[in-house]
Amino acid sequence: MRRTVFLLAVATAMLAACDKSRVFEQSQDFENRYWLTKDQPEFEFFISNTELRYNLYCDIRNEVSYPKSNLYLTYYLTDSTGALLQKKLISDFLFDKKTGEPFGSSGLGDIYDHQLPLLKNYTFKHPGHYRIKFEHFMRMDTLPGILAVGVRVEKAPLPE
Repeated sequence: MRRTVFLLAVATAMLAACDKSRVFEQSQDFENRYWLTKDQPEFEFFISNTELRYNLYCDIRNEVSYPKSNLYLTYYLTDSTGALLQKKLISDFLFDKKTGEPFGSSGLGDIYDHQLPLLKNYTFKHPGHYRIKFEHFMRMDTLPGILAVGVRVEKAPLPE
């Protein structure tokens, strides 16, 4: 058992090392397999190079049992002083409205991963720590079938 866990950890580390564009990626799992309105996942990351442009994404993991076809959420991006840099309500479809077929990449069985674009080619003005917080804006207080919310910050490709 320990050997299997060790091999999985090594394989994961090797795959992560291959992703040279990633600056930060982290997610928060919802242990009870639902997202409550009061749960507002927050992530802190560090930007050292302000000459680069960055893409920011919200990562969503959901089950097929999620009862809606779409998801509304608001993100708040703040700098190290707490100043609000960006606040925006976004929405995306997790399922096709007509067919009910899930979008996203399939993980395990009935679990799907989505990467929702937040900011493209964004420039941070100062090096330092930044925070991003998410809250869902659905009409339900409890969103069953939402397993995790996360953020990915990556270096944007250089323009050609």
